[in-house]
Amino acid sequence: MSYDYQLLMDKAKEAAKKSYSPFSEFAVGASVVTASGKIYSGCNIENSSFGMTICAERCAIFKAVSEGDKEILAVAIYSPNEDDCYPCGACRQVMYEFQGQDEIEIITEDKGKLNIKKLSDFLPYGFKIHG
Repeated sequence: MSYDYQLLMDKAKEAAKKSYSPFSEFAVGASVVTASGKIYSGCNIENSSFGMTICAERCAIFKAVSEGDKEILAVAIYSPNEDDCYPCGACRQVMYEFQGQDEIEIITEDKGKLNIKKLSDFLPYGFKIHG
């Protein structure tokens, strides 16, 4: 499937502006495109009880899944605090759970240049019980 990497990154940048990150001061935004062609965005949302915090990537993926879109094709991740903002381990596993037949592409940005990698570059041996 064809999708616009720059559009996904632009949506991630917009989502980062909505971040609630008073503890880490590390804003992150993410956007995902699904097999249906829809784009969902999310931001990181921190909590005083840090275990209750959610990353931007999982926020966007869970929005998609809650709308019935369970096949993620690509994820764009952006932070104004860091170039090439990569997903944490929990987000990598959630991505693995909801990737379709084609491997998820992960889009990051370094000094204005988009970088595209595969999920297996970050999580070569994901865990999945079904499918």
